[in-house]
Amino acid sequence: MPILETLIGPIASIIDKVIPDKEAREKAKLELLRLQGEQEFRTIETRLSAIVAEAQSHDPWTSRARPSFLYVMYTMILWAIPMGVLAAFNPAAAKDIASGMNAYLNGLPEPLYALFGTGYLGYTAARQWGKIKGVDS
Repeated sequence: MPILETLIGPIASIIDKVIPDKEAREKAKLELLRLQGEQEFRTIETRLSAIVAEAQSHDPWTSRARPSFLYVMYTMILWAIPMGVLAAFNPAAAKDIASGMNAYLNGLPEPLYALFGTGYLGYTAARQWGKIKGVDS
């Protein structure tokens, strides 16, 4: 896909120089854009089908990997509630725990956060696609 995107501009400028007829030139550019759209659509469709196939796998480790990871993230977010209560009764302990958690989370590599975002968005897109197709409820 990136190769096609990098070629679109130069090919369009070549079309401008090679095809003298304005209508034929515009038609060629539209065809070029259509080909780019088809390529992008096929790429997205391939990615989504892989995500859906993984989600529908009979292997419990595979089919539950994304939701389990999301549950871990939700748990970490919901941990703010007991931390708030602890802070009301023992602010020093809450501050020490929060400092420790911040140090730990800041120590995680950036690609791990990118992986989480990709997994979250991929899972959401696959669920939506499954609902549209009628295979997910």
